[in-house]
Amino acid sequence: MGKILTKNDKEIIDFFNRIQDLKKILKSLKTDQLRSLQNEQYITDSELAEKLKLSKRTLSEYRCTGILPYYQIGKKILYKESDIEELLAKNRTNIFGTHFN
Repeated sequence: MGKILTKNDKEIIDFFNRIQDLKKILKSLKTDQLRSLQNEQYITDSELAEKLKLSKRTLSEYRCTGILPYYQIGKKILYKESDIEELLAKNRTNIFGTHFN
């Protein structure tokens, strides 16, 4: 008879670590494939918060006050990257406090 493996055996731990790695890869592939629509790229609330170094709460406030354009499908919030880039460009300020156009 062979050895009975338990959750503490290296083989089992390695197996589950590989499963987690595959899960991450599949999730990123799925996200990349679904985000492009009519040559536009969309990002999620979490991704935008990370890119802009803002909290999700701050993004929520910006949405509620009309500062930040967004799309909501069910409970999912999406942002069009070109809208975000345009917003950032309009609000860019140089060292003398004037806006660039």
